[in-house]
Amino acid sequence: MSTPTPGSVLRGAVDLSSLRNRPQSPAAPADGSAPTAAGGAPAPSLVFDVTDASFGQVLELSRSVPVVVDLWAEWCGPCKQLSPILEKVVAELAGKVVLAKVDVDANPQLAQGFRAQSIPMVVALVAGQPVPLFTGAVPEQQVREVFAQLLQLAAQHGVTGTVPVDGAEAGSEEPVEQPLPPLHAEAFAAIEEGDYPRAIAAYEQALAENPRDADARAGLGQVRLLDRVQGADLQAARAAAAAAPTDIEAQFTVADLDIAGGHVEDAFARLLDLFGALPSDERAPVRERLLELFGLIGDEDPRVIRARSRLASLLF
Repeated sequence: MSTPTPGSVLRGAVDLSSLRNRPQSPAAPADGSAPTAAGGAPAPSLVFDVTDASFGQVLELSRSVPVVVDLWAEWCGPCKQLSPILEKVVAELAGKVVLAKVDVDANPQLAQGFRAQSIPMVVALVAGQPVPLFTGAVPEQQVREVFAQLLQLAAQHGVTGTVPVDGAEAGSEEPVEQPLPPLHAEAFAAIEEGDYPRAIAAYEQALAENPRDADARAGLGQVRLLDRVQGADLQAARAAAAAAPTDIEAQFTVADLDIAGGHVEDAFARLLDLFGALPSDERAPVRERLLELFGLIGDEDPRVIRARSRLASLLF
């Protein structure tokens, strides 16, 4: 899939080939019935557990309705922060998306197939193909924006089914969600249209008005990356970077593409090597880009922690 989405942040990080033909063991519906996605396979419910054995059924379901996969573990604190947000947003979408939860400790083959180096890790399945979304606990508004782009991508690939839900599953008794702040709404609409420069401008204005707006800051970092990698040619970028090891822009391009391809540690290593090779008066842009990418991946991600430690050692 070439369409830029939040899933681009980790594209290429998933290999499900060993799990595609696994014997299917249907997940048990919560109420004994199995809602069916319009035009497709049965879904246990809006939110359900998936195992190594039942993954084939989930792949088949993704041909009718987008499936969001939440890779988590009982010991994972950020997972416990993120999972309720995912369930809430899925419920708000009222059957346009379903959520499959994978306990990585109980399902090592799925954890390996998704290359879950850190959790929480959230991946979508669209028409049987993985579209990784993000790692780490992210703000609720960012989850909404990512899911909106996922639905846009799914529609482009003909995956437009829905799963029937009753009032309880859809969360009809919950308070009506408050409208987005105007600038967030503008950014959200721009992202849905693929107009990343307009989304960037809206988030930047939101931050100018409120520098503590965490949702705007998170959204801005992600949309900036999407805008930078849109239309980039990986082979040409790598050739240019190899020919000019200290060319900041050339190295930035490959690092962005590495992040977009799921090669997070490679991206960090490239920029840290560049930082160390440059004179001290030329390092500031590299440090700023590293900090931006750290925020995109998540401060609690082990890869970010290691990269921050190395950056600190290079500074002193």
